[in-house]
Amino acid sequence: MTLIHLALVVEAPQVSRRAVSEIAAALQRQLTRDVAPIWEVHATIDAFASLEHVPPGYWPILVGDHFPGVESVGIHLDRNGQPFALVEASPSWSLTASHEAIEMVTDPWGNRTVPGGSPMAGQGLVEILVEVCDPPGGAQWAYTVNGYLVSDFCTPNYFDPVGAPGVRYSFTGALTGPRQILEGGYLSWRDPATGDWWQGDRIEQSELAFRRLGRLDEDGRPIRERVDDHTPMVQLYTGTSRADPALRNAYERRASTRMAARARAAAVRGRMRDLGLD
Repeated sequence: MTLIHLALVVEAPQVSRRAVSEIAAALQRQLTRDVAPIWEVHATIDAFASLEHVPPGYWPILVGDHFPGVESVGIHLDRNGQPFALVEASPSWSLTASHEAIEMVTDPWGNRTVPGGSPMAGQGLVEILVEVCDPPGGAQWAYTVNGYLVSDFCTPNYFDPVGAPGVRYSFTGALTGPRQILEGGYLSWRDPATGDWWQGDRIEQSELAFRRLGRLDEDGRPIRERVDDHTPMVQLYTGTSRADPALRNAYERRASTRMAARARAAAVRGRMRDLGLD
């Protein structure tokens, strides 16, 4: 079994050390409990104080206030061809970090495509880019782990040629069929007949819209990165409002989680006193 190691590095002063450690733990639970059994990829994620503290062999997820001069955040390759991700700090950055972690472990190099029928009528067979968190990309489809928002994600069956009863198409079940795109999400594909890339999205409107991206520049970057140059900055990257129902629900779950943690700690400390360890 090949084990992928991710490093969570937060260089945003307003983010507390407690939040960093709690979010790293939430992402680890999601990767181990939810992602690994479905995608058969196994990963660890650990928090580090800075990029300079990350040992070799880890792929960093860097969280910062802002990345001036970077046209698109998300996953990139470094000068040695290794993946890393940039995440802007926001009230919902755990959701963004979850999205990037899942896509990093399911397609590290950002070039994986699968054949399938186009979501756009009359186009026929196309090459669909495997970005497993994009179709259910809106915050309303997220779920919570340890009281933090994390991303829903497609299962391999999402890329099936036809749907079937009782099949799971995303972890939460929000996706109910192959190549479905939920509000706030999008899907990218290449038409092999013309070489053009297309996107179907529900980012800025409730109805599904199609956009022709054209031929991508052949500059050696991953397909994912070149497609992102043409993709609007979705709510995932800009962050949700603190009043967003999904985020408010996460806050409530987090308060409940912390109350349970304090009760558990009290029980352990009480037993330690029984053992004469106070």
